[in-house]
This record gives sequence, structure tokens and C-alpha cells, in this order.
Amino acid sequence: MGTFTPGLTPVASLKPVNEKTETAVIRQLNPEKIIIFVGNTYLDIRDTPGNFKFLVVQDLAAAQAAISEVLNVFRKIPAVIIYRFNSRYEEECEQWEKYFQDNQILRSIPFFMYSEQVSDQLKAFARKYTFIDEVITRDCLLHTLDKKIAFVSKFKYLSVITRQDKPAEKRTKLSIGYILKRGVDILLASTILLLISPLLLIIALVIRLESKGPIFYAAKRAGKNYKIFKFYKFRTMVADADKKLQQLQHLNQYSNNEGGAVFYKVSNDPRITKFGAFLRNSSIDELPQLVNVILGDMSLVGNRPLPLYEAAALTTDDWSQRFNAPAGITGLWQISKRGNKDMSVEERIGLDINYANKHSFGYDMWIMMNTPFALVQKENV
Repeated sequence: MGTFTPGLTPVASLKPVNEKTETAVIRQLNPEKIIIFVGNTYLDIRDTPGNFKFLVVQDLAAAQAAISEVLNVFRKIPAVIIYRFNSRYEEECEQWEKYFQDNQILRSIPFFMYSEQVSDQLKAFARKYTFIDEVITRDCLLHTLDKKIAFVSKFKYLSVITRQDKPAEKRTKLSIGYILKRGVDILLASTILLLISPLLLIIALVIRLESKGPIFYAAKRAGKNYKIFKFYKFRTMVADADKKLQQLQHLNQYSNNEGGAVFYKVSNDPRITKFGAFLRNSSIDELPQLVNVILGDMSLVGNRPLPLYEAAALTTDDWSQRFNAPAGITGLWQISKRGNKDMSVEERIGLDINYANKHSFGYDMWIMMNTPFALVQKENV
């Protein structure tokens, strides 16, 4: 039976969803702020940021029934599904996966796995399922849940919409070009990696000798259709460079207006190591991205994948067009404006949109032929 606690965060425990009492509980919830929490919760969730209404259900079957009721009553989808880690997580995650395959309209709902403690083993398990966006803990639930939901839902929604917006006829026409492009990507990336493997080992050794920290820099980036993936480069900065970012905002060469697109680049960035400067100016730091190409996250030619904080600012109809093109190592922006510190945000995005609207196999070959002339930058930016 469902229960509703007046004056507190609404909490319901649904089992037989067809009973009138269950519908009565759901009708009292704000359809755009409903959180489906699956499993027992021992937290005081009244102070959860974002004024969310928690609909707490005991198991997977009740959760799916509750989602169905929310859809039928409000014609809306829940803000997020939070699944509490339990002893049956392997079996139930397989059931969740089938559920989302059968109900593709729900793919845009953020899905978090909740656990009091997060182990590497649990993170590895979560990565096996594309519908699991993140493993969260008590700290996130009580302090930053609203921001995390807003961030993840934006990417998932845009990813789904972008895929659905492409007509079937257009996808068919592009299939031959895609096969050619993918074939060239795999062939060239694999060949280049094999040929330069001795050079890569030398670079890795120098990086390790010059400064403490990992050899490779890996960070999440947003590529085609806002797909998020792990992006690889040789590390060119000091190990704690990300922590010093806020200290250098006044040196940002892009003028980021409030409410507009946000990009970040500093001339003569003090976080860059001496060898890192050489790697950047020669573009050798980009070589590990050949692995991203082989994995299918990127192409040799495309728009640069963006850090998530930059991509999150480009979600309007005008800006989001750039994400219709594949992510790439080189592209129209690189051969047109690389090294030009006077380039505006609008110019950069304009070039990305231009490529997204015109890209084809032949256009990619033209860009690749012009890339060597842009490899050596004139300025240290």
C-alpha cells in the first residue's frame, strides 16, 4: 500500500499499482520533480536539494509499475531513477537493461546506482551497462543531486533527440560514406600506431622523467550526439592542473559572456611543462587519440570533442548543430584558425557547424590533406 506523509517529502511504497490509493499518491506529486528510489532508504531526504518528491518503491517490479503510472497520469517521465545497490544487483541490472530496450522512450531518464560505499569493482560493473550513468553515494544524494540530475538529463535527452531527428532516408544515404570513413579510420589509425610505437615509448619515458604524474591525460569528453567517452592525450601539464583552473580564469583568451558558450584557453599557460609545450606545438600530444579512433569514439576528421562543462553550454538549437558531426582529431577548425588567439567563440562554433552541415567522405579527405600545414602552431596557445 502506498503511504503519503503530509508536510514532508512525499514517500510512497508501491506494490499493487492498480489500487486507487496508489494513483492518489502519485497525483499529489509534481511530475517534473519525481524521483523513483528503488530499495530501502534510511536517509532524511526532506533536505535533498532541488525540491524533489521521492517515490520510494521496494523492488524493480514496483519501480517499473510506478513509472508506468507516472507516465499514464501525468504524460511525463520521472526526473531520475535511483537504484539502491543490493545482493541481487547483477540479476536486476539485466532486467533493467531489457526494460529500457523495450521502452526506448525512457532512455533519456538519468539512472543512478546508489551505494553507501563505492568500490572499483562496483564502478567496473556499472560501466558494463550503458543505462547506468553514475554510481552515487550519500554525499551526492544530500548535497549535489539536483545539479547532477540536470547535467546528466541534458546530455541523455539531447543524445536521444539527436538520434531520432535524423530521417531514415538520410541515414541510408550516409551508410556508404560511413563505411568508407570508418574503414579509413581503422586502417590508418592502426597503421600509424604500429609505425610510431617506438616514438610513443620515448615520449612516455620523457614525460615520466620530467614531472610526477600519469603519462596519459584521460578525461570525459562529449562527442557526436553528446555521447560521453574517455578522451586520451599525452599529459602536457603538471599533475594537479585541473585544480589550478579557477586561478587562471582572468587569463582566458575567450570572452565568455554570461549565459553564452564557455570555452577556455590561456596563452603561455603556466601549468604546461617544458616538454608538454613541445608536444602541444607539434600536436604530438594528440597521438593517443588514435586509440579513441580505433574504439569508435572518434574519427580522424571531425569536430573536436568538448569538455563536459563546455558542451553543457552548447545545448541551444543554434549551437547544438555542431554535435551532429563525429568527434575528430583534426577538422575544419584546426586547418582554418589553429593558433589564432583572436578567434572568437562564435567563429569557432561557426566552423564546427559548417563542417557538421557539409561533412562527407570527400570533404574529410580534403581536410586530411590540408592538416599537415596546420600542425606547427605559430603561437603557444
